[in-house]
Amino acid sequence: MKKYSITAFLLLFLLSVFPAYLSAQTADRIEALLNTGAVTYGQAAELILEAAGVAAMQGPEAFSFAEQQGWLPRNATADAQIRLNSVSFLIMRAFDMRGGIFFSLFPGPRYAYRELVNRGMLLGRISPRMTVSGELLLFTVGRILSHVEAGLL
Repeated sequence: MKKYSITAFLLLFLLSVFPAYLSAQTADRIEALLNTGAVTYGQAAELILEAAGVAAMQGPEAFSFAEQQGWLPRNATADAQIRLNSVSFLIMRAFDMRGGIFFSLFPGPRYAYRELVNRGMLLGRISPRMTVSGELLLFTVGRILSHVEAGLL
């Protein structure tokens, strides 16, 4: 009888501590992203793939997966700063978003950026060639997720 109560106690303890550890890790990752002035391809791939439910991988693994899928430019490296048009293309592909006629005919960062601007996902004074801050990346992914949840995508 005592053996079961100790086992049950340990199980409850692990179940209560493990989610707190995971949420602390997530909060630390989000805080680190918010403080980042220029996000890398690896960081962007990790966040976007996880948010899209494609894969929960760490930076280099997520970058390699996105690169193998053809969702990143050929000359991209995991530690290089990502530009907004590349983030747009990665988002469109990871979330399996359909685009307009130009994106359908010429899928790539240029028309992915235009598609997200036209859908109101990218706001403010932006340029397709600008580097992406952590704040902008989190804001954009948040807008995408809210549209997915509302069934608008």
